[in-house]
Amino acid sequence: MTIKEAILKSLDDLNRLTNSMEVCDHIFKNSYYDFGTAKTPPATVSALLGDFIRNGDSRVKRIKQDNGTYAYYLTKNEQDIGIEILTGSTESSTVKLPKVKALSYNERDLHKLLSSYLKNTKIYSKTIFHEQSKYGIDNNQIWTHPDMVGVKFLNLQTKVSQNFLKSINRVDTFKLSSYEIKKEINSDSELKKAYFQAVSNSSWANYGYLVAFEFSDSLSDEMERLNQSFGIGIIELNANPYQSKVLFPASYRDLDFKTIDKLCKINKEFEQFIEQTDRLMTAQERYYKSTEKELDEFCDDYFENDTEVEKYCKDKNIPNGEENTSHNIV
Repeated sequence: MTIKEAILKSLDDLNRLTNSMEVCDHIFKNSYYDFGTAKTPPATVSALLGDFIRNGDSRVKRIKQDNGTYAYYLTKNEQDIGIEILTGSTESSTVKLPKVKALSYNERDLHKLLSSYLKNTKIYSKTIFHEQSKYGIDNNQIWTHPDMVGVKFLNLQTKVSQNFLKSINRVDTFKLSSYEIKKEINSDSELKKAYFQAVSNSSWANYGYLVAFEFSDSLSDEMERLNQSFGIGIIELNANPYQSKVLFPASYRDLDFKTIDKLCKINKEFEQFIEQTDRLMTAQERYYKSTEKELDEFCDDYFENDTEVEKYCKDKNIPNGEENTSHNIV
């Protein structure tokens, strides 16, 4: 049988919540698959279990345990396992899985991943530090400030068409976006809190996004409902930033200049970002390249190559998805 068939067969044999290590051991014990000279069969099994989830394969499901790790099972075996265990309503929901080392990284460590993803889509982005604003120590300020802002310019090929559009409506030559970033969102209440924080602090922008490194698989329907009702888009960030995904696109809105003015007054970096954007829009042709360079240097750093990405994630303890299917374990 293939390696994926061996994984499915092992999950069926075990017929309970289990993890990748146990599945791998079961494959070896029963000689379901010959790994040959593979050096890390457990990592291979772990990655393929993750593929079932990421690819939306309905045969396999997973739940998050109290210790932050994931346990897997076959959908068809749900009744055998028991709803009490799957919902964690009894003591039996605690599954004895091999201990794993928890990783820790800061939410703002994700900003460079997002800035690299955005840069690849021609969006200039900048982190906005709410604690540097006037009244920045007020926790309510986090509902006013976006975590990051971005701007994308309409790429017209000729100077005549650029000038023509500017003469009609200068606002149409660029689009401003707002990003609210979270490490992980695992419950309905976490989703709603983060989502409406994004609604609150992106009211000024053309597009607003909620970004997280990990979303619970069970939240897809609620994310879709919120997106359809309020228009805030949702991005799933990946340790390889170029594999990040827009799960739900943001709806377009006109700019709210009163809120932009408020943010400019209370946050110097936001004001500078708007100023740099204006400079590039109004730059004469001979100064465009130098003005564009100024904006690029003012905005957040981004990765130049994959080696930089790998080193950064390793230094910051950001799981890269190859070592493990969970973003919380290694």
